[in-house]
Amino acid sequence: MVKHRSINQITYQTNPETEQAFERFRNLFPNTSSEESSSTSSYSSENEEPITMAQETRTLRELTAPNLNQQPLCITFPTLNEGNTFELKSGLIHLLPSFHGLRGEDPNKHLSEFHVMCTSMCPNGVTEEQIKLRAFPFSLKDTAKDWLFYLPSGSIDTWAAMKKAFLERYYTASVSSSIKKQISNVEQNDDESFYEYWERFKKLCASCPYHGYSEQDLILYFYDGLCNDDRRMIN
Repeated sequence: MVKHRSINQITYQTNPETEQAFERFRNLFPNTSSEESSSTSSYSSENEEPITMAQETRTLRELTAPNLNQQPLCITFPTLNEGNTFELKSGLIHLLPSFHGLRGEDPNKHLSEFHVMCTSMCPNGVTEEQIKLRAFPFSLKDTAKDWLFYLPSGSIDTWAAMKKAFLERYYTASVSSSIKKQISNVEQNDDESFYEYWERFKKLCASCPYHGYSEQDLILYFYDGLCNDDRRMIN
């Protein structure tokens, strides 16, 4: 049934179904709902903490900020004995051998040189394990340093584990196999003296400390590789 309403002497027609639909629509919004809804909404807003742009900015900054308490390295350093303090001096760091991770570099030689340096400079009250784990990152450069810093945090807690990870990365099975073949097939160059040949052979063996050859095998490989003149001299 259509009703007539007059507002300011202006008469218009209303439809009850339309008004009911409008009421349902208006109740969806707090600002246009009944007085009770308005008071409830007002109470809720008074008890809620206002969210400001500054708060949101601080939250985003906190979420993206680095964790300064997190161990950045893969290495978990051994605990020093009570009362002992240890600091790597710049003089020791500058004396450390460098390994860049380049093709042709000898990782076993680097470890040997690093061992000599650390054992000769080890302070009183500090173990060899402690100084090696702290000093080793400073001996790596370029891609080798990148490799170390990308290892999982806390994955290294002993020097043996550090050596194992280092050799697995830079002294692969294919490298070891190649050097073993060079040892067993070694030959003296035409312009190479007996002494030079001997030094080269020793370095080759030292670059593959896990070759597995007996001392007798090594002597035979060296002898078979001699030129005829030097071989006759030995005989």
